Amino acid sequence: MPDVLRLGILGAARIAPFAVIKHARSLDSAEVVAVAEEYHPDEHLQRYAKRYGIPSTYRSFDGLLANPNIDAVYVPLPIGMHADWCIKAIEAGKHVLCEKPFAANAKEVERVLRVADGTGLVVAEAMHFRYHPLVHRVRDILRSGEIGAIESLDASFCAYWPFTDFRFNYETGGGGTIDMGCYPIGFIRAVTEEEPVVREATAGLYGTLIDRWMRAKMELPAGGQVRLLVSMRSRHVFSLSIKIRGSRGSIRVFNYVKPEVGHRLTVRSNAGVRRERVPGGSTYRAQLKAFVDAVRGRTQPVTTVADSLKNMRVIDAVYRAAGLPVRGDEAVLARLRGEKGTR
Repeated sequence: MPDVLRLGILGAARIAPFAVIKHARSLDSAEVVAVAEEYHPDEHLQRYAKRYGIPSTYRSFDGLLANPNIDAVYVPLPIGMHADWCIKAIEAGKHVLCEKPFAANAKEVERVLRVADGTGLVVAEAMHFRYHPLVHRVRDILRSGEIGAIESLDASFCAYWPFTDFRFNYETGGGGTIDMGCYPIGFIRAVTEEEPVVREATAGLYGTLIDRWMRAKMELPAGGQVRLLVSMRSRHVFSLSIKIRGSRGSIRVFNYVKPEVGHRLTVRSNAGVRRERVPGGSTYRAQLKAFVDAVRGRTQPVTTVADSLKNMRVIDAVYRAAGLPVRGDEAVLARLRGEKGTR
């Protein structure tokens, strides 16, 4: 393998420039060499490639995957397409960095895991916040016992998206819990080192299938109670916080998703109250570097497919508890396609 990891991008997506392209330029070990686009016109693809300095373009994803000079691919496609294209990339011998959430449901993640097993390829989920030291710091405080045993945990991620946004489309894998809830669920799992069990959930709907907002109650195996709030049409516009109450104190975190742009970590315990800032650069840059290092065999990625599977099982459980189908349900998709065909 050459010294520089040669990356291809499946889809001329809005997220790719600031998630991968920008940071590949700042790393000596990675280079974006190609982009493929099947759904936008060729004019869009050519403008995209020129704007971001990508030398090669393809009008099919399969064409990009067939290039033996591309070592790895970044998959920023709609959620409902993640599993199939991850599998095709693995079968083409490419390492894979796939946008979060890794797939539309747990069964799809299991399918990718089976294909990836034994290939020696690095397949990772782009859950970028996991690569910031803030996660490790909160975990270390909990491990130290400073705030005692966890009694309750409140997590929120609320924003305001227009109804025209792709997140409101079931066929592409839309929904608040899968698209936004994957962040707080992932943070809870990472810092508590426990797998929450979903007890109940209530959703506010857009149409009949999309969770415009979701409230869920969970329980940690050690006994802590978890409350989750996700909203895509928040009256408060933006909320991104974690509150952990222990038997001897508490931890509050604001902005656990992009901490490098500003965050607050407040710890209350018998020692008093302190506020910490955890240094760390771009989560996206750290993620890309970790991915390259994993391909080179130096480390293992934090966001493995196995970890993504655990996250997705919680997401699926929230949907079922709310009386909604998991995302990517084949029967639901077939019905929606049938309804379109009769119009």
